[in-house]
Amino acid sequence: MRMSFADCELDLAQHSLLRGGAPVHVEPQVFDLIACLVAARGALVTYDDLIAQVWQGRIVSDATMAARISAARAAVGDDGRRQAVIRTLPRRGVQLAVPVAGGDSPKGATARRQSIRYTTSRDGTAIAWSETGEGPPLLRGGHWLSHLEYDWDSPVWQPVLDDLSRGRRLIRYDPRGTGLSDRVLNDADVEKLADDLEAVADAAGLDRFPLYAISQSVPVAIAFAARRPERVSRMVLVNGLVQGSTAAGDKARTDTIVGMIRSGWAVPGSAFMKAVATVFMPRATPEELASFEEMQGLSASADIAADIRTVIAEIDVRDRLEKVTCPVLVMHSSGDSVQDPEQSKLLARRLPDAEYQLLDSPNHVLVPSDPMWARCAKEVDRFLAAETVAG
Repeated sequence: MRMSFADCELDLAQHSLLRGGAPVHVEPQVFDLIACLVAARGALVTYDDLIAQVWQGRIVSDATMAARISAARAAVGDDGRRQAVIRTLPRRGVQLAVPVAGGDSPKGATARRQSIRYTTSRDGTAIAWSETGEGPPLLRGGHWLSHLEYDWDSPVWQPVLDDLSRGRRLIRYDPRGTGLSDRVLNDADVEKLADDLEAVADAAGLDRFPLYAISQSVPVAIAFAARRPERVSRMVLVNGLVQGSTAAGDKARTDTIVGMIRSGWAVPGSAFMKAVATVFMPRATPEELASFEEMQGLSASADIAADIRTVIAEIDVRDRLEKVTCPVLVMHSSGDSVQDPEQSKLLARRLPDAEYQLLDSPNHVLVPSDPMWARCAKEVDRFLAAETVAG
């Protein structure tokens, strides 16, 4: 993917920068900084954005950031006095001062619509979260195989985010161990994962709010709603679980999946990557499958992914269901081979105020090309709109 600006050309695939047709050597962080500015296409890139995208959330000194910006200017033939290409807005951030050509969908360009921040969970783990859109709040539970930034470039997740943030203030986060959050689990269990959700809700200033959860974020949402029923107004739970395989007495299944993850996760072209994508979304386009394969490496390391799967397998929230007092919409794909639809049937039976819908799909992850995707989106809108009317 090539993009041109001023007399420069940036090639993201080759990780190269040309100025006046000649190659320019730049350090990796300087290249990433330039790429962020080019992707934004003249929009302001805040210092917080730079920290999240160039330094992956690590704390850096003002002097270090200033040095990288100065190096980026030098690389594109600019300087701090002229600021003809890279402009600084004091105390706010930086932006590209020239137009960009090429690159129909550069990585991170769409992500400019969101604001990424950090909060700290109860045990000190740093959790990255973001908000998009305006209107009544909706908190989306965090799950693996996603990433706050790269989701916006995914044919699987971008349509979901666009739909959920239309007319709403969508708050979402990367779970511990994944994405931009701390890449450690710190002895995670369902309680700590619920702590992460609560930390994000607190940081976003949410008092009482609806929750949207899929897959393994479903038991986390249940744990939080049972713990703090006064804070959850409604829940949408899609293709979730109540009890993991180890908790259900099938540790052999857990060990098999974990072993496959450790040996094949994020290995380009590996049979495991393709198998996971196909099992999660057998009814998907080649583009959707390829994007889902790519997300494995972006979301988490093989060791973290294996540990997350171990944590999921040990989850059991059956004893929390009767403590959830809010209205709940439960949906599950009829042919889901990742989480048995019986798990959601149990949810619908045991939750005090739940409605249940079975979706005619084999997909665990509902993709936009699946006819059931549109039905699911419509039902979510209907269910959440009922809260607005009631309010």
